[in-house]
Amino acid sequence: MGDNVKTEVLLFAAARKHAGTDRVSVELPAAATVADLRRVLGDHVPALRSWTDQLMIALDQQYAHDQALIHPGMEVACFPPVSGG
Repeated sequence: MGDNVKTEVLLFAAARKHAGTDRVSVELPAAATVADLRRVLGDHVPALRSWTDQLMIALDQQYAHDQALIHPGMEVACFPPVSGG
């Protein structure tokens, strides 16, 4: 089919601060993966481009690896890496 799916991405902490918003809407190909989201997010929000490889991505409140599929209607959230002790 090749249709793109509009996906809302929630941004938290420093990701929100750098993007200047708490959510963005991006177009992802059907059967997109977290890795695809990283590429699209960097293109859509240039302020996050240098962060995209480091962002932690959660799908429906579960952290996801780069090969995980993003299904329409999933809650997608991005968090910067956590540091400190």
